[in-house]
Amino acid sequence: MIERKFISENFKEFRIKEFVAQNLNRVGLSDVKLQRTPLGEKIVVSASRPGLVVGRGGSNIQKLTKDLKASFNLENPQIEIEEIKDINLDPAIVAESIASSMERFGARQFKGSGFRSLRNVMSAGALGVEILISGKVPSQRSKTWRFYEGYLKKCGDIATTGVKTAFTSALLKTGSVGIKVSIMPGDIKLPDRVELLEQPQQVVEETDEKAVEAAKEETPAKKESEAKEEKSEGEAEAETEEEPEAKEPETKEEPKKEGDAA
Repeated sequence: MIERKFISENFKEFRIKEFVAQNLNRVGLSDVKLQRTPLGEKIVVSASRPGLVVGRGGSNIQKLTKDLKASFNLENPQIEIEEIKDINLDPAIVAESIASSMERFGARQFKGSGFRSLRNVMSAGALGVEILISGKVPSQRSKTWRFYEGYLKKCGDIATTGVKTAFTSALLKTGSVGIKVSIMPGDIKLPDRVELLEQPQQVVEETDEKAVEAAKEETPAKKESEAKEEKSEGEAEAETEEEPEAKEPETKEEPKKEGDAA
């Protein structure tokens, strides 16, 4: 039951995103996010032209809010608009610009719009970009034209998490044309990128010339002579300490004569 609940909620979120994208057509729409809050559902719309999203006096926002309430039974939907600063690094906006130029000028100038978009994306700081245009352009046979520049990952974790991809379609007289844009931004950290450390710099310190000369004069012979002098002084001190005490002179008693005794 829990799995069904999660699937139904995700499916509802997908339908809301598709509904908002259909109603906000050609306004530089990048992404639509749904956030659930205690006050109600919060819908965050990221676009490059927030003025067109709001409309005159907020007419577009009010109409979109009423349609969301009626179509999806939302109690209190709140729509928040975010402006995208760098539009050349957003694949959805790049694909939409290519589609609008093709619908306006026809399929004959699709190469110019493709190369122009490549130049703008790479000048914005991207590592790589790929544009695929599939459809009956410029002939009656369906073809896929590929515009590629820079370095773009095709497999691995970076290809799924680091590369931004967007799809859109352009309605022409010859039929529908699909457009796919993939961009790898410049701030992504690649696992195979190696940075070389700089060589350590040698620092030379200034010293006193007198101290250097004094150090040079101290030769090993001078050190040996000083050591010998210290040794001889130590031995002399030891000899003075071990001198014997002075003995008193011995007196011999002379034998007494007989006359002296008398």
